[in-house]
Amino acid sequence: MTIDAGPGLTLPVSARDHIRGLWEAPNTLVQYGDFECPFCGLAYPEVKEVQRLLGDRLRFIFRHFPRTNEHPHAHLAAEAAEAAGAQDRFWEMHDLLYENQSALELADLVGYGSRIDLDIDQFKQDVETHVYHDRVREDVSSGIHSAVIGTPTFFINGVRHEGRWESAELLTAIEASERAQVSDGLAPPSDVAADKVDEASWESFPASDSPAW
Repeated sequence: MTIDAGPGLTLPVSARDHIRGLWEAPNTLVQYGDFECPFCGLAYPEVKEVQRLLGDRLRFIFRHFPRTNEHPHAHLAAEAAEAAGAQDRFWEMHDLLYENQSALELADLVGYGSRIDLDIDQFKQDVETHVYHDRVREDVSSGIHSAVIGTPTFFINGVRHEGRWESAELLTAIEASERAQVSDGLAPPSDVAADKVDEASWESFPASDSPAW
């Protein structure tokens, strides 16, 4: 069985990524998202449902793709998520940002940091001084190299999902991909890096490639 393949995920999933689920899960769903994007906000509960239904069969990876010309708070929100991630609270912040898309000013972000018990002084300093600006732009650049032009964009087992992002359609596409791998006798998705990013791979993803959105 074969599946019509869209563009591939250029940068492999690795330990640099934020991963929800088991590392060894047979399926990988990667999202390039924007915390202020209304379509990403609509997709958020759909992805949650897919995660619930697939359980240990899925690992979900979120990468940043803020469209700042359209969404002026998106980049700072992404930086806040990374600052929370530095304190092992990325997913808690990720969820709060999508559940409160209309409140993404700095004061709001600091309030969310307090709600998830961050070292708030460190968090505020990291956000105000843009410690994670380049980390966010790296995600954007990797998305551009994978032909991402809007949000949300999903990749299923390394291949861009060309359909809609409702849970039923995502689930169908993931299960079809899994069946195809089994039928073709394939190993787990080739978008997996063993432990960490090969530093040389990042030479082809300069942050300067990122557009000034």
